[in-house]
Amino acid sequence: MGFLSVLLGRSRQVKPDLDQLFGLPSAAITLQAAAGFEPTGLGSVCFATIEGAAFAQVHQEVRDLLDVDTDRGGGVPVEFSRDAYGYSWLLSHRDPDDLAALVNDLHAVNTALQDSGFGPQLLCSLVGFRDAEERTLALIYLYKRGTFYPFAPLPGDKRDNALELQIKGVVADDLRIEHDLTRWFPLWGAPGL
Repeated sequence: MGFLSVLLGRSRQVKPDLDQLFGLPSAAITLQAAAGFEPTGLGSVCFATIEGAAFAQVHQEVRDLLDVDTDRGGGVPVEFSRDAYGYSWLLSHRDPDDLAALVNDLHAVNTALQDSGFGPQLLCSLVGFRDAEERTLALIYLYKRGTFYPFAPLPGDKRDNALELQIKGVVADDLRIEHDLTRWFPLWGAPGL
């Protein structure tokens, strides 16, 4: 970082590191042992929707990549949806015991969009968890920050901040945690929660 950048308060943006997603399986083991949360087998990628033929082609390639031959027992069920804010979500379903495969799906989607020039449209990826009390939790990867944070929704568009901070401490050795709590955005009704 240059001298002027320091004086003007500019900082370097963290470069996205999609390989950080591969830390999720070890974080899941830690999360299960320390807090009783187990993977649900659901994970999703959120991205800003772009109109045009190039994006439509990438969209179809992603669907083909993950949704190949599901009628004959192969592939992964994939759902695309659009939320109230106009963002697109791709939801992948896997066996809850196969978190590594789910992470591979999310990594493949992010990589396909990034390599096709749509990296700036990527917002986040999440993996869902649930405990014996049926509490839900997501570990969310912020694409532009290269960091994770926990999100624990409660009924009525509330969140369990104490649980989120507890989970932050639990998985801090497994994942690069977002230290700026103002970036821990709530993802109400996100596919995969």
